[in-house]
Amino acid sequence: MTRKSPNILFIMYDQLRFDYLSCAGHRTLHTPNFDRVAQMGVRFSRCYVQSPVCGASRMSFYTGRYCHSHGAQWNGYPLRVGEHTMGDHLRAVGMDCHLIGKTHMRADKEGMQRLGMSETDSIGLRQSECGFDSYIREDGMICEGPDGFYDSRRSPYNEYLNQAGYSAKNPWHENANASITDDGQIASGFLMQNAGMPANVREKDSETPWLTRRTIDFIKEQSEDKPWLAHVSYIKPHWPYIVPAPYHNKYNTSDIQPLQRDDNELTDPHPVYEAFTSNRIGKAFHKQEVRDVVIPAYMALIKQCDDQLGVLLDFLEESGRMNNTMIVLTSDHGDYLGDHWMGEKDLFHDVSARVPLIIYDPSAAADSTRGTVCDELVEGIDCAATFIETAGGEVPEHIVEGKSLLPFIHGTTPDKWREFAISEYDYSVTPAGVKLGLAPRDCRLFMVADKKWKFMHAEGGFRPMLFNLENDPHELNDLAREDNHQDIIDLMHERLAQWARRMSQRLTKSEQDLKDMRGRSARKGVLLGLYDGTEVDDELLNKYVGKAKFDYVNEQQKS
Repeated sequence: MTRKSPNILFIMYDQLRFDYLSCAGHRTLHTPNFDRVAQMGVRFSRCYVQSPVCGASRMSFYTGRYCHSHGAQWNGYPLRVGEHTMGDHLRAVGMDCHLIGKTHMRADKEGMQRLGMSETDSIGLRQSECGFDSYIREDGMICEGPDGFYDSRRSPYNEYLNQAGYSAKNPWHENANASITDDGQIASGFLMQNAGMPANVREKDSETPWLTRRTIDFIKEQSEDKPWLAHVSYIKPHWPYIVPAPYHNKYNTSDIQPLQRDDNELTDPHPVYEAFTSNRIGKAFHKQEVRDVVIPAYMALIKQCDDQLGVLLDFLEESGRMNNTMIVLTSDHGDYLGDHWMGEKDLFHDVSARVPLIIYDPSAAADSTRGTVCDELVEGIDCAATFIETAGGEVPEHIVEGKSLLPFIHGTTPDKWREFAISEYDYSVTPAGVKLGLAPRDCRLFMVADKKWKFMHAEGGFRPMLFNLENDPHELNDLAREDNHQDIIDLMHERLAQWARRMSQRLTKSEQDLKDMRGRSARKGVLLGLYDGTEVDDELLNKYVGKAKFDYVNEQQKS
């Protein structure tokens, strides 16, 4: 299909739960600008990420491939050199691909050195930035401990704060992610008791407004002659849970939604689940005093994100760009916030592995679906396929494992859609793996989910977990503790095996390439299984029959 492609704003919020938007049913957190995009487009209500941890999830978004395929299965695992990214696919069809914000990507520097790649030339830079042309990269993890910084790269955000008059060595922490006590001491956001205090930064200088302004700067600088994708990747509402005034006291304990947890979950728990509920962050979120300060701060961070989304939407409207810009809103994973006796993310309950996905397509083809909700099973890897088709390209199905969502957005139903969604988690480097005494190769989890059932398989000889999403939508009763659901467990194991058998590594030849190759060797002279030549067309024997140039056989016999 030939179509003039719009620009694409691919906006990702870090650690944003699917149910912390008013359009998704949150009763006290009002997000009118997320809702505004949902009214303009389609909200996909069942979107699962391919791993409930930042780095692995993002590498799947950026490649359109499962963790099982690209191998970057946890934070700090490099994305191996040569992996195809959405930038590679989009540039091939004439669309530029830029980064504004976070990727949590680690470059495969050893692989680049092996191939003689320089990190300073255009090819090496793209390899180092997950296929993006980096307008500005800021992962927002400028944490410092006894062994140095978590992220030792240059921080454009810290440079901005220094230029704005914040004199600290690391204003990301001392100002943007900490408050200040009455006696002038730093009140770090890493200490959750401080979550209700205002961050020691002017609101306009905090991370979310800063990145919004940089996004607007980028858009203003772009030519109208060539379409572009901009991956606008906010660090918030990711921890540290602290927000500047006037947001810091916007919500209180009366705004907190009921906990999704039950004492029954801790009865005969799955060993891996128990290891996460009993780790330091899990135990912290068991405490009422932690949830009472953290959840209002988390909500306030989302409210600030929503307000800044409004700034961006207003700019697009006022500049006349809304009619030629696809807008995609999503997240890399959720946040337990004490639900299921856990904090952070890591496992596959919906509050962790299910994310918001809202897509506005400005084309007339999407008019019939504006303001609708699609409840089909969608995966994060579908974004890459959707962007390729939006840019006018054909999705290379032998490489990109996601499926384009344009049919749903344009009011049609694909001939065949997935029956189940997959997510994976490698917890090799976590305390849970140590507690369970597992070798790294056994610290692996797999989720298989359909619209009724959620199943978790754990390597290492453990039993599975199983939830009935229709009867138990909050996933409080692990049915695999019982003996009467073996048929469902067997079905889910078979689905997992079916998925594991997929063709995922034949990246250099498409299905059509292989069809075109059938019989080609015969036409190039490879003729096997013949007795007298009558088995094939004469054309294939043309080079092998006819009068010989010289009779060496008789010549040798004569001599």
